[in-house]
Amino acid sequence: MKQAEEPGSIKREISRKSWLSILAKSPFSEIQTLWEKLELNLEWELIRKPEIGMVMVQGRSGGNGQAFNLGEMTVTRAAVRLKNGYAGLGYVQGRSKKQAELCAVIDATLQTPANHSKVVNNLITPLKDNLDGLKKRRSKKAANTKVDFFTLVRGH
Repeated sequence: MKQAEEPGSIKREISRKSWLSILAKSPFSEIQTLWEKLELNLEWELIRKPEIGMVMVQGRSGGNGQAFNLGEMTVTRAAVRLKNGYAGLGYVQGRSKKQAELCAVIDATLQTPANHSKVVNNLITPLKDNLDGLKKRRSKKAANTKVDFFTLVRGH
């Protein structure tokens, strides 16, 4: 998907699925801080007020085996419409109604050509970098505790 480029910004291409994933996984405090720095002062109305519900989480043995129900997880969802007509959705893990609403507003804003590049460069990219850094730290910590097992063959 090609987006209009803002003067002085780095051109970034990102799918809606990706930015919704980044918003859903990022801490609310980080999202809110970066959002406030943008100073967009948008107006919106709730299409669907934030609601808390449950979803069934599925897993797979070894990552590729047959699916099984792992358990339920609490999620909160919201839907908004900006005054310019763009609509957005927000789904987040947990019970944060404010986060679900803010994620919906950001989703709608990212669909607005005038604000897309600014929001990607100043909100989505830093959030993604933070998530990538967290993933690397967790992987490194897990690798430090890895135990290599090997078998000695005897008597041939």
